[in-house]
Amino acid sequence: MSWGTELWDQFDNLEKHTQWGIDFVERYTKFVKERSEIELNYAKQIRNLSKKYQPKKNSREEEENKYSSCRAFLSTLNELQDYAGQHELVAENLTAQIIAELAKYTQELKAERKSHFHDGRKAQQQIENSWKQLEACKRRFERDCKEADRAQQYFEKMDADINVTKADVEKARQQSQMRHQMASDSKNEYAAYLQKFNQEQNDHYYTIIPNIFQKIQDMEEKRIERLGESMRTFAEVDRQILPIVGKCLDGITTAAESIESKNDSKQVVDSYKSGFEPPGDVEFEDYGQAMKRAVSETSLSNSRGESKPEKPTKRQGKLWPFIKKNKGSGPEDFSHLPPEQRRKKLQAKIDDLNKDIQKEMDQRDALTKMKDVYIKNPQMGDPTSLDPRLGEIAQNIDKLQAEVQKFEGWLAEVEGRMPVKSDPPTKRQSAVFETQNNAPVTNNCAQDRESSPDGSYTEEPSSEPPVKAADPEFDDEFEEEEVLPTIGTCKALYPFEGTNEGTISITEGELLYVIEEDKGDGWTRVRRNEEQEGYVPTSYVEVFLDNNTKDS
Repeated sequence: MSWGTELWDQFDNLEKHTQWGIDFVERYTKFVKERSEIELNYAKQIRNLSKKYQPKKNSREEEENKYSSCRAFLSTLNELQDYAGQHELVAENLTAQIIAELAKYTQELKAERKSHFHDGRKAQQQIENSWKQLEACKRRFERDCKEADRAQQYFEKMDADINVTKADVEKARQQSQMRHQMASDSKNEYAAYLQKFNQEQNDHYYTIIPNIFQKIQDMEEKRIERLGESMRTFAEVDRQILPIVGKCLDGITTAAESIESKNDSKQVVDSYKSGFEPPGDVEFEDYGQAMKRAVSETSLSNSRGESKPEKPTKRQGKLWPFIKKNKGSGPEDFSHLPPEQRRKKLQAKIDDLNKDIQKEMDQRDALTKMKDVYIKNPQMGDPTSLDPRLGEIAQNIDKLQAEVQKFEGWLAEVEGRMPVKSDPPTKRQSAVFETQNNAPVTNNCAQDRESSPDGSYTEEPSSEPPVKAADPEFDDEFEEEEVLPTIGTCKALYPFEGTNEGTISITEGELLYVIEEDKGDGWTRVRRNEEQEGYVPTSYVEVFLDNNTKDS
């Protein structure tokens, strides 16, 4: 259907409709622009979220990276960065392929529409002017006809009057003839202009207006097609990123499938295994026979508070006399760590030293080859200029090898001291002298020291002679220690049965004094009263440290 034939008389409505079409294009452009802004904001929020949860550069985050679930989460965060990049690409393509193009096209559309309707108004103005001229010719012809009739009637009246002179009659006759000639001329002019107007009108409604309206129709159809192309582009922009988004999601799925719970559990064992054997059975102490009981700092009865002397002494508050507290970074040989952890640290140190040695050796080999080239081709360089550097590298290798030997010695010592799993645990012996054979029972202080909750470890010779509990020098050494001051309070969140030596039983809701913070081994030292103190799991209590302790 053609607008020129079907809508020949709807010029004003077409003008309104085409203006509405331009407004619609501008509205759709605004919609795409807002969608682009949403994509940009979404991508920015995704990037900020990923950046917020990226691991920080500290030892804690590096420790977490050992677990497959943490590595999977890190992979998810990295995939989200790529995912956000695809949404930024969507915003960029929407701006370049739709918003900019439609804005340019809208300006062209407005100019084209203005030109077509200007031609239409001009054609309408011309036909209206022709119509006015036709009306003027028609009115002139009508006026001349009436004047001719009046002149004819006047002539006939004068001719019939016998009192009128012949000159007057002749004058009236001439006037009548003149009027009839004027009417005839007006008639011919009106007929000619009418024919001209009909031709112009025919051209106007069948040629000029249809051509103009056809151009407007083509313009409008082109606008609709352009809008459809923009909508297809709108969908295609999203479709183009789907493969990459799919790869991002596949990457997240792959990371999730890479999580190994068994391996993570093994990592926990590798991270916290001390290498100590569980304590052996407690020997029966026969009180029916005469014996001399020595006060033992590490006895189970003292740690549990089951057997209390009548008058408390200083030694009753000291549960772990052999513990070396880990202050600072620890000794070079990692002797402050449990055997298993110490072995891993020493092995890692040896591996690092071997890598450094290999680097130095590679550098030495390269310099040696260069020196050989200089010897064969003196013009390329002086061979003796490399001797200082080769000497320095040799010294570095000697130092590193000495370090390796030192750490390997400590490693061999640790591996020799570590208990064998197949051996049954030794019995825990009390510091009691039996009077029948007067033979002292060996005090297993080293074993107590190794199984301490804070995981500390000291290197003592395995051939250390048995220590008698009644040795006065032994007692004096530890009686000089002062009672630790309280540094805060804690509230028991769960009940805990302190069955192991050095621990203390607590009940839910119980309030205790804190005398030593958790050193990173998961145990906190607390005191119930002046007589009972010991270690409890840090996760079982809620600790409230004093302000001066926090500041320090």
